[in-house]
Amino acid sequence: MTASQYRWFELCGVFFCLPLFTYLFKDYLSSWLFPALLILMIVCTFLLLTDPHFKRFRLTSLGQFSQVKHRLFTGFFIGALFSAMLFGLANQTLWFAMPKNETTQWLILLIAYPLLSVLPQELIFRSYFFHRYKHILPSKNVRIFLSALSFALAHCVYDNWVAIALSFAGGLLFSYTYAHSRSLMVCVLEHSLWGLWMFTIGVGSYLDSGIRITTS
Repeated sequence: MTASQYRWFELCGVFFCLPLFTYLFKDYLSSWLFPALLILMIVCTFLLLTDPHFKRFRLTSLGQFSQVKHRLFTGFFIGALFSAMLFGLANQTLWFAMPKNETTQWLILLIAYPLLSVLPQELIFRSYFFHRYKHILPSKNVRIFLSALSFALAHCVYDNWVAIALSFAGGLLFSYTYAHSRSLMVCVLEHSLWGLWMFTIGVGSYLDSGIRITTS
């Protein structure tokens, strides 16, 4: 097996077959999702740091933040306003339910979510994906699309179309940001802003356990 063939095998296995396997057995694997995410992050970090061609400063520097900061913040504030209005009209029961009814958990989420969820996801689906497969996927646009697609597929375990659709849209946005900023930290910032806002206004209820959603 050549190096390119191995990369294709790895890409299909880890980013497409593994999420489908997890979805099929989600009832048995639900308690392992978070440990699996951390283990995968550790493996991806190890492979990146031991790759002599990987530029380690991409993990800690802000890269080309100046080129994306205007779009990042403007897009977020406009999107946050409209998403809050639309979700409030669609579901008044869940609208801002978490900060109102589960204030302590919401405050904990503000700290834990970026560190324990966003950082591992962005390292795997952006830093690792873009570097690891750039030779078999030389087109930046193709990498952006496949990164977003695999990111959405990883959220199929939540067993609802809202989580998948939002994850695909977010994946496109975060992948585009990474492609132009070349910075993990910038993507973590953008992902955290959007993710925490979704949980705050109530959309985060769709990003809960697939079992809980389908039985509620």
